[in-house]
Amino acid sequence: MATRTGEQRHRVVVIGSGFGGLFGTKALRRSDVDVTMVAKTTHHLFQPLLYQVATGILSEGEIAPPTREVLAKQKNATVLLGDVTGIDLEARTVTSHVLGRQLETPYDSLIVAAGAGQSYFGNDQFSEFAPGMKSIDDALELRGRIFGAFELAEVMAARGQDVDHLLTFVVVGAGPTGVEMAGQIAELAHKTLKRDFRAINTRKARVILVDAAPQVLPPFGAKLGAWTQKKLAGIGVEVQLGAMVVAVDERGLEVQDKDGTRRRIEAVTKVWAAGVQASPLGKTLAEQTGAALDRAGRISVNPDLTLPGHPEVFVVGDMVSLDNLPGVAQVAIQGARYAAREIDGRLRGKAPQAGFKYFDKGSMATISRFSAVATVGKLRLSGFIAWLMWLAVHLFYITGFKNQVTALLHWAVTFIGNDRSERTATEQQIFARAALKRLKGGAAELVSAPSPVRSREELEAQALEESRLTDAGARGRSEA
Repeated sequence: MATRTGEQRHRVVVIGSGFGGLFGTKALRRSDVDVTMVAKTTHHLFQPLLYQVATGILSEGEIAPPTREVLAKQKNATVLLGDVTGIDLEARTVTSHVLGRQLETPYDSLIVAAGAGQSYFGNDQFSEFAPGMKSIDDALELRGRIFGAFELAEVMAARGQDVDHLLTFVVVGAGPTGVEMAGQIAELAHKTLKRDFRAINTRKARVILVDAAPQVLPPFGAKLGAWTQKKLAGIGVEVQLGAMVVAVDERGLEVQDKDGTRRRIEAVTKVWAAGVQASPLGKTLAEQTGAALDRAGRISVNPDLTLPGHPEVFVVGDMVSLDNLPGVAQVAIQGARYAAREIDGRLRGKAPQAGFKYFDKGSMATISRFSAVATVGKLRLSGFIAWLMWLAVHLFYITGFKNQVTALLHWAVTFIGNDRSERTATEQQIFARAALKRLKGGAAELVSAPSPVRSREELEAQALEESRLTDAGARGRSEA
């Protein structure tokens, strides 16, 4: 890496390749620093569009471009694959693992943007049968489960068997992700697939949206929530509010209504979109600093997004507990840019910035094609105008021109032609996650341990023996 007057440049480590990690790294492109991004995936995920991968609208590549490609022209940035499992604040090192290999990366400044995962509210066993919506793996598994349910229903119906449990889809959580997912499954079943099968009528498929909350889309206010619920009902989604999920198994789930009544819904395909939990790295940092954690695992930080007693460590995005910041992409983007400016300013001898202030650019959620809701400041929009705004904003934030073009083409196919371009589903998509969990060491058990270093003499001897065997014509016969 580049040096200045023989000295090592300021080292910045960025944990995570999401909105916070990517935008923080890019914001340091003109700074006199060396940036190392450490992330457990090789791509930057545009998470708000995962539901479109799961329902066959977009391919995973369009919303998850390779991080190396995105940062290829940024000469002061290095990308390392690894799941960060430890941060030593005193030694200023980050420890990461990938397939049994461990790496320690030193830093002078640290930006922690590890994001959040799915929360099952203490019932992690639900995840076996109700995948969340936080990763490409999740989306591909759900695509396999959704399209696979129709295929299996066709086979069973042709044999005269009951298929109601296969043609019932339950989405848990009536926030933006749950609403968007339920709406797309309904359109998929009632419109896209209606002519594709012979033994089943996909238009009779049930799509159920359940939530313990008393309304749909609480962050959007009562009026838009009521409008959304009515719109969902109009496209065939059954909205069940005040219903708390208390059990999940392979063939269905149990919900408990407000009056305490328990009832069962038979459904093979379940989608969990009901909560988030910050990265466990928040707990690691809290144990070393004494900073408080909230119920979602988010860590309390100073107004400048630094950890108490550690001004060199910034925490951004979904991991932060500060001023009731929402868990949306813009919080991560703006926080990461703020941290990058602060790091650059310190190196330039500038005065510290004022505390971080979030600028709310609004929230949006789609319900069906040509229909969405949006809040921008005090403005409340619904219907086609909101959908156009959603389309423009999401197209703008998709990373890379080629991905923007292909996404726009796929949207045209789906929203105008009422078709889906990405309907390929495999058994591997559905069962790989469960299979890996059965391995004690996970995927690391499927690869060999790092080979021992061999000496030059050993390598030369092996090469000479290979040459001798060939010259002597000794291949395939015994030399005895």
